[in-house]
Amino acid sequence: MTQSHNPPMTALKLALGAIFAALVFVATYSFVVPIPATSGYFNLGETTIYIASLMFGPYVGAIAGAGAAIADMVVPGAAQFAPGTFLIKGFEGATVGFLYIRLQRYMSNRGLCAVVSIVGGGLIMVSGYFLYEILVLGYPFAVALVEIPINIIQMLVGLLVAIPIANVILRIFPQLEGKRTTF
Repeated sequence: MTQSHNPPMTALKLALGAIFAALVFVATYSFVVPIPATSGYFNLGETTIYIASLMFGPYVGAIAGAGAAIADMVVPGAAQFAPGTFLIKGFEGATVGFLYIRLQRYMSNRGLCAVVSIVGGGLIMVSGYFLYEILVLGYPFAVALVEIPINIIQMLVGLLVAIPIANVILRIFPQLEGKRTTF
């Protein structure tokens, strides 16, 4: 019986997820633009969730999303978003990673796969917060609408930052290619 010197894949994914969750927290907490109508805020955490998802797949992307929920607990006035953020950002990260892996089976252009995957996951984030604000927080429809364009901009900024960074990292560390896992 041979023993591998590599940690089990589950442990590796958990460790990467925890590292990315910490990075998501830093990216989210370090740049906060408040949205007074909802007590939400624009941030740059999406960039790191997208990088984690594109580079390491849905499991790491989902765990990375937890960092945004931790930021919600620390940003003044945003704690009511933490439970929703935990689910929304986790599902967003998992979706981006899952779609990216699946789309690469049918499309040869990795950049296009990344864009489509991020838009798919990002729309989950946009619609998730809209529904959370109405159904859980009880905000009026018109108030919840205020955040939709801001969340779309947050998604697009994340897309524009994450794809080039992921490409640079993969050029520097080509051995990371293929480390993604799917459901």
